[in-house]
Amino acid sequence: MESIAEIQRSDSAKPSTPEIDALVREIIDRVADKWTMLVLEVLEEQGTVRFTRLGELVGGVSQKMLTKTLRQMESDGLIVRTVHPVIPPHVDYQLTELGRSLSEAFCGVWLWAEKYHDAVFAARQAFRQRQRPA
Repeated sequence: MESIAEIQRSDSAKPSTPEIDALVREIIDRVADKWTMLVLEVLEEQGTVRFTRLGELVGGVSQKMLTKTLRQMESDGLIVRTVHPVIPPHVDYQLTELGRSLSEAFCGVWLWAEKYHDAVFAARQAFRQRQRPA
């Protein structure tokens, strides 16, 4: 089976480099977690969102985990954090162009899930049936 790097090399004129391979792995590690993907989805759908509302819309995320996720996304250039100097402080988040492009890339996962939901469900059911002792 070919690695992602081998596929990239065969599909593009520009060869992959160790730096690009490392970045791809790093980005996958960071964005493939559920909180990052959910934050991407909410910000794509809602636009600019305040911290508290973002937590509500993501659902089930602790303040600590949401803060960690947002900081990581900001450091990767995926979101912009705006602090409004009012009392109480008002902080909101929105996707950058880079974040929107990543969101578009992950849109394919949602489309795939919608298309193949029934097939995955049937495969899981069949697997569970095969695992039951006779």
